[in-house]
Amino acid sequence: QVQLVESGGGSVQSGGSLRLSCAASGYAYSRYCMGWFRQAPGKEREGVAAIDSDDTTSYADSVKDRFTISQDSAKNTLYLQMNSLKSEDTAMYYCAAGRRYCDYLWAGDFDYWGQGTQVTVSS
Repeated sequence: QVQLVESGGGSVQSGGSLRLSCAASGYAYSRYCMGWFRQAPGKEREGVAAIDSDDTTSYADSVKDRFTISQDSAKNTLYLQMNSLKSEDTAMYYCAAGRRYCDYLWAGDFDYWGQGTQVTVSS
């Protein structure tokens, strides 16, 4: 049974940092692209960052130079280091795994999803 469990969300002031983690199990982690998505109330889910099995990364323009995606394949764990957080980063953040394209940050390319972890940034 595939499981993706996010943790590390919380409330932080603008300019602060958070580190999200996603523990994966139940599938061949190293064969999948891993991604972070987010969804704010009343908005569509958007891709934040993705990392492929060879550690190639992709980022949305809105988070480039502030967020860093990484993974520890030995631990089947995905991370998202978020620095210089802004109020517009407030959203539910989801971890996802997929075997199709990793570059486009499109939700349709991802097969498995976690339940999400809330990030709230206050100004």
